[in-house]
Amino acid sequence: MMFTAWVTGADHGVGFELVRGLLHKGYRVIAGRYDKRGKSLSELVTAYGERLILVDLDVGSDESVKAAVQAVQEQACETVDLLINNAAILGDIQSGVSDELDFSDMLQVYNVNALGALRMTNALHEMIRNSAQKLIINISSEAGSIGQCSRDRWFAYGMSKAALNMQSKQVFNSLKSDGVRMLVVHPGWVQTYMHGGLDAEAALTPAQSADGILQLIRERLLNPSSAVAEQRLEFVDVEGNSWPW
Repeated sequence: MMFTAWVTGADHGVGFELVRGLLHKGYRVIAGRYDKRGKSLSELVTAYGERLILVDLDVGSDESVKAAVQAVQEQACETVDLLINNAAILGDIQSGVSDELDFSDMLQVYNVNALGALRMTNALHEMIRNSAQKLIINISSEAGSIGQCSRDRWFAYGMSKAALNMQSKQVFNSLKSDGVRMLVVHPGWVQTYMHGGLDAEAALTPAQSADGILQLIRERLLNPSSAVAEQRLEFVDVEGNSWPW
């Protein structure tokens, strides 16, 4: 039996490595791409053929999400076993409360990071309910942890990830009776281009972060934790350590 996974923000970084890792593990993967100019996903199509479905996807747009789901369904894809809501943007991380703040930019970060995952889950909940694995992974951040917060900036990103955590709990409460499992994951400090240039000082490569996330997925599917058994939602890092909400 071939399982189907959908990964958002799959153009590069952790999203791309998640796609590659899932293909290697035998999944059929739907890769939501925002930028069609990238060649990396196309190269994976050459290697994996019909097991990789590329869809144009802006999780910040109602119309884009609906069109992507319709495009996938037209390819005889009826269920989604694993949804990884990975797509995110950073926004302004320099300005403090005494500075001139761009609230329209903050709204866009919130729209993508918090509402984007909700759009995807809302659009796919029936396909997830009807699947074999029934697992949703929301990629959050330590920046969304209120209990660990020491920053006095990063308003848009931190607030959007805190909101993502809350909506994860609300979605979990709604779907757990149908056997749907969820996990909220802090991917670690990753070498990405979210700051505009490569964050080379970060501790993890995208591949290392993705490997950790895929290991968490494997553990939750094959060896459910006590939280799964007790129907509790976890917020963990890529090593499985719990984070305060």
